[in-house]
Amino acid sequence: MIAATLAQVMRADRGRLLAALIARTGDFQRAEDALQEAAASALVHWGRAGVPANPTGWLLRAALRKAIDGYRRDASLSRHRSALEALAVEEAALPDPEAIPDDRLRLIFTCCHPALEEKTRIALTLRSLCGLTTAQVAAVFLDAEPTMGQRLSRAKAKIAAARIPFAIPGPEDWPDRLNSVLTTLYLIFTAGYAQGPATGADLCAEAIFLARLLVTLAPDQPEVEGALALLLLTHVRAAARISPEGATLPLGQQDRNLWDRTLLAEGQGLLDRAIARRQPGPFQIKAAIAALHCENPPDWPQIAALYARLHALEPTPVVALNQAVALAEAGDPETALLRLGQLQDQLAGYQPFHAAQAELFARTRRTAEARRAYATAIRLAASPADRAFLQARLSALE
Repeated sequence: MIAATLAQVMRADRGRLLAALIARTGDFQRAEDALQEAAASALVHWGRAGVPANPTGWLLRAALRKAIDGYRRDASLSRHRSALEALAVEEAALPDPEAIPDDRLRLIFTCCHPALEEKTRIALTLRSLCGLTTAQVAAVFLDAEPTMGQRLSRAKAKIAAARIPFAIPGPEDWPDRLNSVLTTLYLIFTAGYAQGPATGADLCAEAIFLARLLVTLAPDQPEVEGALALLLLTHVRAAARISPEGATLPLGQQDRNLWDRTLLAEGQGLLDRAIARRQPGPFQIKAAIAALHCENPPDWPQIAALYARLHALEPTPVVALNQAVALAEAGDPETALLRLGQLQDQLAGYQPFHAAQAELFARTRRTAEARRAYATAIRLAASPADRAFLQARLSALE
């Protein structure tokens, strides 16, 4: 019972607690160690005296004491004397937890700092803000747990050594830094979308949780609203994506009765609110595309036009691939195939490219080329559901 209560509190408030501790200690690793020690103490103390009236406040005060003890144990105490004194003052005058400033926005920007490589930003965000274990984070990347542990340790050391500020960026840096944060959240979502529950954590739910948090912490930001709308409008179809036989179902074959209408309405409302601010950005465009996918039938010419606009902002081969697919769906598979041919070298290891190419080869009766492309797509598929779908398409060629 005590362990379950502690787990629930840590799941709900770990990010907030860790952010508060980093803000006070200025040390990522020390803050995390102190919080882990406080959680271990809670199992003992709550078991004896019962769960306190305010478990979050108890954990914060206990963690501050653990951090103070850590400084006192440090051989170079004199170097940390000022930090120790400041923490002692904080611990003595700790306000009610509800009055403690929420530093999670600062933590998000720190975890997603451009000085950290993409994989590290994702891993650190999942570990710090979502509270996934190191083993769960490792599973996201198919890494061994010790390897991921080392990556996380190096990231925290780099934050300290490079003096990456635990701060919200100023107006001049806000757009670029915010895009880094939103991109990290989107990559977490797409990892969950591709892998399903194989990692032991629902990464789609974690990404939506973080996006909701960001909307709360940074209100009136149209790109933040657009990012949350994009995740919701994509997640609408979650229950309809896999057939009873375990194969991925394309949009046109999904049972729309299984779509989540509550998420659909929320996502459309967020998108409308973001667009009304008249500050267009890539995440709003992606959300608009997702909204058009939810129409019956989808407006493929409009989707292709939006991808063209997105490509002007993000000239990546993946956006060009998606634009080509939309052109094919709009009725021009030959032009789409020509555009895919131009992306061959850039996307040689990207499974959706080969799946799209195989489909278009099949539609244009180039069966031998379709077989080869399907074989490559099956080999690169990340999930059993995708492999089952592609194998069925390949068998249909026969």
